[in-house]
Amino acid sequence: MTIPRLQNFINGQSLANESGETIEVINPATGEVIYEIEVADEKVKSAAIESAQAGFKQWSAMTAMERSRILLKAVALLREKNDELASYEVLDTGKPMQEANCVDVVTGTDAIEFFANLAPTQVGQQQDLGGDFYYTRKEPLGICAGIGAWNYPIQIACWKSAPALAAGNAMIFKPSEETPRGAVELAKVFIEAGVPAGVFNVVLGAGDVGQWLTHHELIEKVSFTGEVGTGRKVMESAASTLKDVTMELGGKSPLIVFEDADISQSVSAAMLGNFYTQGEVCTNCTRVFVHESVYEQFISELVERTKNNIKAGDPQDLSVNFGAMISQKHQQLVMDYIAKGKEEGATVLTGGNTFSPAGAENGYFVEPTIFTDCTDDMTIVKEEIFGPVMSVLTFKDEEEVIRRANDTPLGLAAGLMTQNITRAHRVIHQLEAGICWINTWGASPAEMPVGGYKLSGIGRENGIEALNQYTQTKSVYMGMVELESPF
Repeated sequence: MTIPRLQNFINGQSLANESGETIEVINPATGEVIYEIEVADEKVKSAAIESAQAGFKQWSAMTAMERSRILLKAVALLREKNDELASYEVLDTGKPMQEANCVDVVTGTDAIEFFANLAPTQVGQQQDLGGDFYYTRKEPLGICAGIGAWNYPIQIACWKSAPALAAGNAMIFKPSEETPRGAVELAKVFIEAGVPAGVFNVVLGAGDVGQWLTHHELIEKVSFTGEVGTGRKVMESAASTLKDVTMELGGKSPLIVFEDADISQSVSAAMLGNFYTQGEVCTNCTRVFVHESVYEQFISELVERTKNNIKAGDPQDLSVNFGAMISQKHQQLVMDYIAKGKEEGATVLTGGNTFSPAGAENGYFVEPTIFTDCTDDMTIVKEEIFGPVMSVLTFKDEEEVIRRANDTPLGLAAGLMTQNITRAHRVIHQLEAGICWINTWGASPAEMPVGGYKLSGIGRENGIEALNQYTQTKSVYMGMVELESPF
């Protein structure tokens, strides 16, 4: 059987490479090769840059209102194609359809709609200087690069392209080689909506293609989503040409459950923040701190719901709510962490094994795993696992738990559960994290800036801040009086 092939999408159409180099894409739920991608070679890279230059010239010359109208057409098309695009995401990622059809495409589309509507509101300022005056202009940067992760492929492509395009930039986007189709489908939608060819190009390949983007002297900005180690390398490469960077990196986020919290809601938050998208979410609350007075109640409900309410299987089945790890390699990585947790003295309350659910027997599944008897110095408590592994810890008082929650080089997200409104704000203001939730977990609307403190990132995605980060300010001084000169 011939394996389908996905080509790079350059200048409004598919473009074959000359090298013939390909990478196989595997469905994590079946272990089967579903298609292969053509790796961007020199021909593709050159075409991507040339078409992006031409596309930028045309796109940036349009008024913000014109760009807005075109992007809103893309929004309407994405809404129409939601289920089709969600199906591609499920095949690529192994996540459940019940997530992909109401989160991945929907929230990505929301971002494009938000920034499309925001684009015409960008204005400069003017100030009188006593005869002379100056004014400022918000101008696009030029060609920007987006480098995506494999857990939310089309959402990340939307999140990065939305502010970039709304501000008048062109973008060359490199999706993960493990989940590349969503970005190519998004590029097709942009063309169908009327975005000029070259404004959003997709180059395919592994880390070397990403490195090419971060080094290229004609690219003005890099927006990267991924793990901290790779983020360091991207930033080092970008520094060679002093590119602006946005980094959305990893986390080891705390959820604090105080003694007055609604326990059922707290369990919901903990499960959502550890088992949704089978644990492959950078903002997951993988350190759950529970006040010792409600620990037994919390654990009892947590274990009962984990054992009874989670259903794994064919991700296309809408009743399935738990999917497969992205790859066999990643499955083994998660299992190595679980083994390390046991070795260091933590107790597995439930899970801890690989398994083969009915309907997806050859998939890369890891059981939802809950560790107790954890201490702050354990590897599973300190390092990001990126799998369905929850560490539950206890605490006695507020000052103690704030200190422990902040005792990490990462600072992406944090949250707390309490009915005490003054404590809620008092504590959340002391947590060192860029995305914080009170009595909930995980919501990330397009209107809200998201990004990390410390090693978890630089800059913000979404919100008004993101649009500003895809522009540069030009100051224009206007001489209105006779110029005085000593010469």
